[in-house]
Amino acid sequence: MMILPMATGPFFSLNNTDFVVLLGFLLFIGVILYFKIPAMVGGMLDRRAESIRLELDEARTLREEAQTLLASFERKQKEVSDQAAGIISAAKAEADTALELAKEDLQETIARRLQAATDQIASAEQAAVREVKDRAVTVAVRAAADVISQKIDAGKADALIDEAISSVKGKLH
Repeated sequence: MMILPMATGPFFSLNNTDFVVLLGFLLFIGVILYFKIPAMVGGMLDRRAESIRLELDEARTLREEAQTLLASFERKQKEVSDQAAGIISAAKAEADTALELAKEDLQETIARRLQAATDQIASAEQAAVREVKDRAVTVAVRAAADVISQKIDAGKADALIDEAISSVKGKLH
């Protein structure tokens, strides 16, 4: 570290370094004031402050717009989510309804086919009974004709045929 010597002698002398520094400082301040440097620096600072204020206002406006857009997008997202949920629930309801209708149709089809099969069985049963009765009548008539032709004369045969026909009619009805 270097130690500077103290000024010696009278203060208002050009040999006194403190006085010379004071004069230089006052001259510097005078030049600054003469060229209106503080006003220029103040004007520049004011312009800079105004541009910063404008940028802050613009940033605030942009932020408000962004918040408005964000709120709008969130609202639209909620609406879309609600619509999607509604569509899904409607699709599930339609699927459940279609399933119930398909079950009912299937049960109706099974019932119709079962009834048709039952009707076919009953019809076949009646046809078989009728066929058996017809054959029994035919066999009985042939047998009776054979027996009658061998054992009975013509007058008695006619009476037996009439009696057999009337008994067959009674059994058929």
